[in-house]
Amino acid sequence: MKTAYEHSKELIQKIKPAMSYKGENYETWRLSAREKLSGLLGMDKFEKVAPEMIIEYEKKLDGATEIRFSFQSEPGYRVPCHMFLPDGVEKPPVMICLQGHSTGMHISLGRPKYPRDEELIYGGDRDFCVRAVKEGFAAIAVEQRNFGECGGDENGTHCLESSMTALIMGRTTIGERVWDISRLIDVIETEFAHRTDTGTICCMGNSGGGTATAYAAALEDRIVLAMPSCAMCTYKDSIGAMHHCTCNYVPDMALYFDMGDIMAMACPKYYVQVSGIEDNIFPLSGAEEVFEKGRQAYISNGFAEKCTLVKGNGGHRFYADAAWPVVRKYLNR
Repeated sequence: MKTAYEHSKELIQKIKPAMSYKGENYETWRLSAREKLSGLLGMDKFEKVAPEMIIEYEKKLDGATEIRFSFQSEPGYRVPCHMFLPDGVEKPPVMICLQGHSTGMHISLGRPKYPRDEELIYGGDRDFCVRAVKEGFAAIAVEQRNFGECGGDENGTHCLESSMTALIMGRTTIGERVWDISRLIDVIETEFAHRTDTGTICCMGNSGGGTATAYAAALEDRIVLAMPSCAMCTYKDSIGAMHHCTCNYVPDMALYFDMGDIMAMACPKYYVQVSGIEDNIFPLSGAEEVFEKGRQAYISNGFAEKCTLVKGNGGHRFYADAAWPVVRKYLNR
């Protein structure tokens, strides 16, 4: 006799998303798709307020200036961030850096705090801010909800309770993280316009950070380049096929969209999908299927050259040396 979970995995294999992009008029589809996605994520449950940004310190480092700041993204909730401005670059482009499921944003900073942090950072190119600064970007690390200072500890993330509480209020953790990214962009535009190129705001992340990147890029037009890593895969092959953190799940999502549609909604922004050929939780076959589905939207709109699938020779990690040359090409850097 099959288990209930086995039955569920069989059911998700048969689902045909009702609002999947099928080659119809793209702008009409994207308008309705974004509206539906926004509703599924619970984006109407948030209240936009004054950010009340606080700069905690600014200090000079070797090759960059670091600014530690926080801002209010909704009433009563503050988001901690670190910005790094590279020396010798006037108004650099911005790269928002989102760590995956880990002990916190210090992973993106390349600053280990706990046992195994060094392995996580240096064994997977997860020091996103360090590399972004070397590439001439203003790098911003964001503490995502339930990670590090916003709910994690040395044992990792604590998404379950927060995510389930969000669900019974009509919200989702993905929606909360996307909301924080959009409010961060507000802060960049109002508080750091004199120090950065606010017309070139990019977003990247691995695993859970890649997921937040993908959904933010689907809804946020101010992002000009998205680089989700080891997060793009069909639901039936990834989060609907094996154990994943609760924060990945959005009620009813598979009834309407698959991840290829999330990519399609990002067109025509530059898109660099990074996938590990040996990633066993976001398998390559499903990742390729997602990319080809999203690419069809780019092709049908004449933007085939603006999306790239980078395949890393390994597992669930980032591949900086393979991915960053694509970013440089797209942004003519």
